[in-house]
Amino acid sequence: MSKRHLTMAAPAAFLLIAVGAVRPAAAQAPTLEAEIATGIVERMPEGAGTEFPADVGEVYCWMRVNGAEGTTIHHVWIHGEEESSVPLTVGGSSWRTWSRKVIPPEWVGEWRVEIRDDTGNILEALSFTVG
Repeated sequence: MSKRHLTMAAPAAFLLIAVGAVRPAAAQAPTLEAEIATGIVERMPEGAGTEFPADVGEVYCWMRVNGAEGTTIHHVWIHGEEESSVPLTVGGSSWRTWSRKVIPPEWVGEWRVEIRDDTGNILEALSFTVG
């Protein structure tokens, strides 16, 4: 290989290394766990399940989220159509929060709660039945 050829290859190799070093790390999605329950006691779900009687009265969507500090996460309650959307601000690196839905006895059937980020991406979905 000629001296000129080696000189051309070295700057190209250096450029690839420099560009790789500047590339930002990919943002990680928050991690969460979630449950549907009949109550919250000491910030933890109580009576968790997927089937509830028609006279349940109210249920809670509880979640613990990590890696979403300072963002807003939405609990979207769906019973055939969207019934409500509850914005929840995440105030810490590991945060427990919940929303509550009053359910009249005639609102039996399949329910779903979609946990979404601020851009509408579904982070998790929970299904349950009333009645």
